[in-house]
Amino acid sequence: MIVSVVLGSVLALATIAFVLAPVVWGVSRASRAQSNFHGRVPNAARELHQRALSLAIAALREIEFDRATGKLSDADYAALRDRYANEALSAMRVLAQQPTGAADDPAEAAVRAYRAAHPTCATCGIRPVVDSPYCSNCGRFLAGVCDWCGVAVTASGVRYCIDCGHRLTA
Repeated sequence: MIVSVVLGSVLALATIAFVLAPVVWGVSRASRAQSNFHGRVPNAARELHQRALSLAIAALREIEFDRATGKLSDADYAALRDRYANEALSAMRVLAQQPTGAADDPAEAAVRAYRAAHPTCATCGIRPVVDSPYCSNCGRFLAGVCDWCGVAVTASGVRYCIDCGHRLTA
C-alpha cells in the first residue's frame, strides 16, 4: 500500500516537472525552429512584414482608445492615425505581393489536383462520381468539358459535343 502511494507520488511529481520544464527554463531557439513547418525555414521577410502590420494595427487600436478616453487631442490623433495607417497599408501591400509558400505544400497540391479531377455542384460541392454529368446528391446538371476536344459543355441533355461531334459521357 505504501509502495503504491510513494510510486504514484513520484510519478505525479515527474509528470509535473516534465510539463512545467519549458515554462521554468524556456524553449531553445533550435527546438522552436525545428517544430516550425516540419523543419522548413520560415520566410523571414514575410514574418517581418506581418510583425510590422500587427504592430501598426495594435498602435491604431491604442490611439483610438486614447482618443476615446480623452488622453489624446484631435490633432495628435490625426497625425498618429495617418502615420500608423500608412505603415499598415504599406505592410499589407508588401504581403499581398509576396508568395505564401502554400504552393510548396504537398497536401495543398493534392487537394488542388483532387478538386480539378472531380466535378463540383454549386449546391452540394465536390461530388464523388467523376463520370456523371449530374450531381449524385441533388440531380443538378454539372457543367463540364468534352473529353476529346476540351470545349465547355454547359447545357443538360447534350449527347454529342457541339464542336467535334464526339459522344459525351452518360
